[in-house]
Amino acid sequence: MVTKEEILDIVKEHLMDNLEDLDDADFDPEKSMKDLGANSLDIVEVVSCTMRDLKVKVPRSELSKLTNVNGLVDLLYQVAEEKEKN
Repeated sequence: MVTKEEILDIVKEHLMDNLEDLDDADFDPEKSMKDLGANSLDIVEVVSCTMRDLKVKVPRSELSKLTNVNGLVDLLYQVAEEKEKN
């Protein structure tokens, strides 16, 4: 079973790969991806790569409600947990 910390690490890794200006010191999961410097294409890339890594799918309607990176991690964790049960 994947942990929230592992999911956060995956999201962070994809953010770092996609955002040249973002470094470890600037990363704050309380911030939105936009606040971290991501444009909408970056966000789509980060989310889709993370879902692919975790082998989960999250409806767009759920993603649009998110306000920060922690929210994304929580949502992905819930979906991964559900998948694990089934």
